[in-house]
Amino acid sequence: MKARVKWVEGLTFLGESSSGHQIIMDGNAGDKSPSPMEMLLMAAGGCSAIDVVSILQKGRNEVQGCEVKLTSERREEAPRLFTHINLHFVVTGKDLTDKAVERAVSLSAEKYCSVSLMLGKAATITHSFELIEAE
Repeated sequence: MKARVKWVEGLTFLGESSSGHQIIMDGNAGDKSPSPMEMLLMAAGGCSAIDVVSILQKGRNEVQGCEVKLTSERREEAPRLFTHINLHFVVTGKDLTDKAVERAVSLSAEKYCSVSLMLGKAATITHSFELIEAE
């Protein structure tokens, strides 16, 4: 995997993935676009959400929605590393069980989500979920 980041102006940078997708990053606390740390937090949520939806679908569950609400804590001093991240999954579906969602979240956390597993080397990662029954 390769990527490149190019300075645009001020503290604004353009990131481009090897698949050709682009995203703007902002070093001014996210004034114009997400900061690199915000993107890292969103990457953990995206990676885990992909796992959870995929695992539930493979188990023939009727998933209709999945949102991950992430909260984090960071060190006050430089380097301002994450010290704690919580991923709270809000999963909507028809006839889903707590057991199925808990299993999907656990598999993502312990086995599949490379972003969260990597961040877990530096920060405490916790997971929680709630299940909403679709009509």
